[in-house]
Amino acid sequence: MAAPPRIFDPARRRTVRRRSAMRQARGDAARYVLDDMIEDVAERLSFIRQPPGKALVIGDWNGGLVRDLIAQGHEVMTRDVHDLDEELPYPGGGFDLIVSLGTLDTVNDLPGALIHIREALAPGGRVIASFVGAVSLANLRRAMLAAEPDRPAARLHPMVDARAAAQLLQRAGWAEPVADSRTLKVAYRSLDRLVADLRDQGLGNVLASAAPPLGKAAMGRARAAFLESADGGGRVIESFEIITLSGRRSLRGT
Repeated sequence: MAAPPRIFDPARRRTVRRRSAMRQARGDAARYVLDDMIEDVAERLSFIRQPPGKALVIGDWNGGLVRDLIAQGHEVMTRDVHDLDEELPYPGGGFDLIVSLGTLDTVNDLPGALIHIREALAPGGRVIASFVGAVSLANLRRAMLAAEPDRPAARLHPMVDARAAAQLLQRAGWAEPVADSRTLKVAYRSLDRLVADLRDQGLGNVLASAAPPLGKAAMGRARAAFLESADGGGRVIESFEIITLSGRRSLRGT
């Protein structure tokens, strides 16, 4: 079987995740995408009445979900998971719950990563994984195209479609697979503020083929194109599609 294409650079990915964790530790970083994911996971776990057990949380840079799960009696894996390679078998296993927040959209082998998650679960264990999906950042994408109208470089990630995600769950052998999506809208007055917020939240560029920085003229075109969508108050409404995958490992352990 051919290896999956190398779209993302694992080393850049680790660096972006570490920097995001450091920014979040300072307490003044943007975190609305992560907060939305954590709130949604908490609601899902409350609705299904997930019993306390052995849990692994990936991508919770500010520790909010980890603290909540510990308070509910879960034994949460607390070792540093910022460098966890989700394309390899997980260290340890037998988890009753695995939560992945905002990381699976930048793995080169997503089907393989989903299989590794399933294998790390105990029989009957549950997984909830959220990440930014394909119907996201339309204004930013338009601005990047305007910046380099003749030969645009690859600067934004290819993203997972919700329909394709549902098919991947079935391929990975998850029991009770569900894929759904929702939209988070955020208002911005400048392109620079949006870019800073993306970096704060670990959503920066981790493409394997790094494009050169935009020049002054190109950056000016990008800023102007971004503001073309502004409303009467000077605000550009940017959208984030949050895709959430959920399922279980069968009681047979397969």
